[in-house]
Amino acid sequence: MSLSFSADRARTLLLFAGLVAALAVAAVLALSVGRYGLGVGEILRFLAARAGLVAPDPARDDLLKNIIVDIRLPRIVAAAAIGAALSVAGAAYQSVFRNPLASPGLLGALGGASFGAALALILGLSWIALQGLAFAGGVGAVALGVVIANLFGEASAITLILGGMISGAFFTAALSILKYAADPYDQLPAIVYWLMGSLASISLTQILWTAPLMLAGMAGLALLGRPLDALAMGEDEARGLGVPVAALRYGAIAAATFISALSVSLSGMIGWIGLFAPHFARLLVGPGNVRLLPASALVGAIFLIGADTLARSVARTEIPIGIITELLGIPAFILVLRRARRGWM
Repeated sequence: MSLSFSADRARTLLLFAGLVAALAVAAVLALSVGRYGLGVGEILRFLAARAGLVAPDPARDDLLKNIIVDIRLPRIVAAAAIGAALSVAGAAYQSVFRNPLASPGLLGALGGASFGAALALILGLSWIALQGLAFAGGVGAVALGVVIANLFGEASAITLILGGMISGAFFTAALSILKYAADPYDQLPAIVYWLMGSLASISLTQILWTAPLMLAGMAGLALLGRPLDALAMGEDEARGLGVPVAALRYGAIAAATFISALSVSLSGMIGWIGLFAPHFARLLVGPGNVRLLPASALVGAIFLIGADTLARSVARTEIPIGIITELLGIPAFILVLRRARRGWM
């Protein structure tokens, strides 16, 4: 028994080490790709110089700083943080609702965030105000769904899903009204472009403000790993183990909604990643949330860094990242459907 446990633990540590290494490789490769190509060796030397390990190259240091630190690094950090947050949120939703097809948009967060952003664009507000309204819209939509689910007694997983569907439909309809009323030559294209998702306008300052909040939300969900495992066995079984089911459910929903709304407020709509990244991580580390949640974060970060690299490099003009994630998510979703028929949870 002890030998089997040790072997399993060693395998898990090896898998996580491989995922961390893959994330580092993806980040360095993303730094090298762009209209002004850079060699991996040159990037590593620049980073070593910034760490004080080697002397900087005075002839190219300013150029490399502009390309790497000012332009590409914020996007890569943002892609890693947003990909991790959406994936962890998706894994948490799948555990809370015991539904392998659950995703961050299940309770209406994406629809509410889209409405908030569109409202800011129509009102001509600043980019910071747009992010604030998108975040408020996402949180508000989930809150409305929870209120609807509790109208006729204590909410269950099914009534929460139905409440989220109603809330999402309401905000989707409200978004359609805003699109209909928008200026078709100025405001409507801006709304449509935001809905397709992009990391082009993210600054390092924005990431420094929001990434710690995302990490805090993901850490909170990671601490709920074992109670979520108990909840996955059923509500009665979880109560028998002393798990406060209602508090756990709403706590996990609140944390997952928080990091999802933050992500959408930064980048716009980026779909699919919160649906299939947790399933890919589940194939690697199994269904236990103690391992699944951090593995989902790493898988999501790697995937979104790769998707953003493709978005800004495969064509002469940048492709909205939401299009890339949807195209790559289609075959992954087919895999999810196939495995869901066998019963993932």
